[in-house]
Amino acid sequence: MATGRTGDGRGRLGSALSGLAVAVGCVLFLGGFAWGAVVYRPYTVPTDSMTPTVGAGDRVLAERIDGDEVRRGDIVVFRESRWGDLPMVKRVVGVGGDTIACCGDGGRLTVNGTEVDEPYLRDAAGPASPNSFTATVPEGQLFLLGDERMGSLDSRTRLKDPGQGSVPRAAVEARLDAVAWPLSGGVLERPEGFAELPGGVSRFGPVKLILGVVAAGALLIFGGAAYGPVARRFSRGSRGKVTADAG
Repeated sequence: MATGRTGDGRGRLGSALSGLAVAVGCVLFLGGFAWGAVVYRPYTVPTDSMTPTVGAGDRVLAERIDGDEVRRGDIVVFRESRWGDLPMVKRVVGVGGDTIACCGDGGRLTVNGTEVDEPYLRDAAGPASPNSFTATVPEGQLFLLGDERMGSLDSRTRLKDPGQGSVPRAAVEARLDAVAWPLSGGVLERPEGFAELPGGVSRFGPVKLILGVVAAGALLIFGGAAYGPVARRFSRGSRGKVTADAG
């Protein structure tokens, strides 16, 4: 009889712990999604001008930021009337006061005379732009290029506009951190080519932490929910063994 009471006590403790695991898992899972909804906005990339980094139709997660937080190398979502007043996705290569030119002796983009390595380009071995250009970015503005330099309609095509094709920092709505779909896209790392320039690159958003919280919540939910059936099967097996031994 004592053994039976011990087994019942363990069963009740196991059930309580599994229920707690499910409850905590739900909090983490739903909390992670709520956190992500506050910090990030989902976008669908409209064109292939940012291939191969992100392609047309990709679903991306972009951190809601103020334009003053933007650094060189960031991929941003912006909206500007002269660009059609629709959400556009481009990479920031120059900020206020920069002189952007192409191409240097190595065929690379230069920022204030410093060549920048851009391994994310579709043709990283070729010149950083099929056409040469020079632009000086006004204060409070951003110079934007696509990663697919052969066909991207970006600041290069608007050099005759006021500001030489740049857009105001205030036009930025968000900064890309990850590709949600297709799943092979994953997290978008900050480019090292701009890290040595004044101001460096931007800090990474909390997308990895949010994904970790959601994954931990899912594991606790499934683990807690699976405890009951597993424990009952194990208990039935143990009782059957005891009965057989007694017989």
